Amino acid sequence: MKPPFEQVVAQHGATVLRVVRAVLGHADADDAWSDTFLAAMKAYPELPADANLEAWLVTIAHRKTIDVHRATSRRAIPIPDTPETPSPDHANGCHRDLTEAVAALPTKQRQAVAYHYLAGLPYAEIAALLDSSAAAARRAAADGIATLRRTYAHNRVDPSPKTESTNDRN
Repeated sequence: MKPPFEQVVAQHGATVLRVVRAVLGHADADDAWSDTFLAAMKAYPELPADANLEAWLVTIAHRKTIDVHRATSRRAIPIPDTPETPSPDHANGCHRDLTEAVAALPTKQRQAVAYHYLAGLPYAEIAALLDSSAAAARRAAADGIATLRRTYAHNRVDPSPKTESTNDRN
């Protein structure tokens, strides 16, 4: 028996939000999240009881992110006087450099990283979403993670102060 839709949203909403934020960035993530759950709510009555809800929702979210990318590419971007730096709440404060590093990844790598590491999808399901093979999805995720490790580790500042050991003073 399928759980009530409200329970599905409560259980998987955070995962879907993390995925759409990783793929789209914070600006368009809320709309994609809402569109995902509106579409899911309409299709939910027809969903088989044994369906993998998380994978189903991530698939819908993937399609909604494609819609957002298409709409964004057709939309003119007005440029008012913009601040030199983003606001502090733009990227969860302490994780801003990681968010920026993920956003800088090529599209396939960013999607593979988000779908595998944030949503927990297996590479076979990621391959179906990205119209590629499981090996290509695995490679894209591995390349993305390798880039993030290089970029994020290079930019990361250790918040703990270094203390001088007794051997260093001599």
